[in-house]
Amino acid sequence: MPIDLTQFAKEAYCYLTTRGRVTGNPHEIEIWFVVHADALYLMSGGGTKSDWVKNLLKEPSVSLRLAGQTFPALAQVAVQKDEETIRNKMADKYKERESDGSLSQWARTALVVKFTPLPS
Repeated sequence: MPIDLTQFAKEAYCYLTTRGRVTGNPHEIEIWFVVHADALYLMSGGGTKSDWVKNLLKEPSVSLRLAGQTFPALAQVAVQKDEETIRNKMADKYKERESDGSLSQWARTALVVKFTPLPS
């Protein structure tokens, strides 16, 4: 049975655990996220230079923890079909808009990464 991610939409943060690309050790970060169309999305201001992105490029199987629940997921770094919607949802949730209502530089340029929950 698929995980209903909408139950987590109002959480402030999620916790992403990747496998270290060199050490193989687990690495957990606290990060902003949004839920959209049965997936969870994160954005990396450092693009593919961020350690967590480098880790998941080598091993896309990760775990996510939200509201005390942990589940496996598969990461996908690619242009997302709903990228504009995701950027706007992220900007609205985390107040990343300029005074004129446009997206902040981070919301416009950060790398969008999709996470699809896997059956546990």
